[in-house]
Amino acid sequence: MHTVKFPDREAIGELPNPLGLEGIEFIEYATRAPQALGQVLERLGFRPVARHRSREVLLYRQGGMNVVINAHGGSEGLLPDGAPAISAVALRVRDAAAAYQRALDRGAWGVPAQVAVMELNIPAIHGVGASRLYFVDRWREFSIWDVDFVPIPTVDPRPPALAGLHWFGLVQYIGRERMADWCEFYRELFGFALLPDDQRFGILPRGRILQSPCNSFYLQLIEPDSVDDEAGAADECLQRVGLGTPDVPAAVAQLRARGVDFVEAGAVHTEGRGALTTPQLGGLMFELVRDGRATP
Repeated sequence: MHTVKFPDREAIGELPNPLGLEGIEFIEYATRAPQALGQVLERLGFRPVARHRSREVLLYRQGGMNVVINAHGGSEGLLPDGAPAISAVALRVRDAAAAYQRALDRGAWGVPAQVAVMELNIPAIHGVGASRLYFVDRWREFSIWDVDFVPIPTVDPRPPALAGLHWFGLVQYIGRERMADWCEFYRELFGFALLPDDQRFGILPRGRILQSPCNSFYLQLIEPDSVDDEAGAADECLQRVGLGTPDVPAAVAQLRARGVDFVEAGAVHTEGRGALTTPQLGGLMFELVRDGRATP
């Protein structure tokens, strides 16, 4: 991660939602095995609903969640061992151009656009590791999917969410003694709020929790620990997705019936507040978290 400078902090002042965030539009995975990753997603209740017009990219959806599988860029964005990796997160904003410019003004690094003919130019900044953070303001009646993607025939474009699943948040692994830097990054650029240490979610409560200014999702930052080194020696990255559900045991039962396995070992096991899927495809995992908020 580069060091972000925040000039004129006192002059600009604190804003509750400086970029106008309104949630997550999509999460993108880079992979060399799109079919295998697609099978994992389908067991979780996602369905392929559209293909990119010119790239090896598929859109999977359930409820209000969109997941993009990108096999177009070769090894770009993959983890060192070639496992699928979260390569991008698209954030819904009120005005994409304004959000992008304000992020640049606050010290973010912009990603040069590489747009083909008839493709949308979606502004993006560099996130953790090799990931990108996109700003999307076309997600209501007219969306980015209407331009760059072609619907798959005979497929329901709006498959319902299984067990009320919805975006809860993302887990990010950070380097040792980098907690203050990353909290500053998300607070200054986006307006995330650091929650008290006693406010925890799920069954893996390590690290610090940040709440988005739109109150629709969370970030969990985890640094290496000498006793239980969850992050290990891996580079900083977005490690896994958290899926909210109002009833974790009911969701686990439905997912198990679809072939999804969950970790049941030692201190990590399924309970009312959360569950963790077993690693697949070299380490891909999903976390369920009890969350009674209404789904979008």
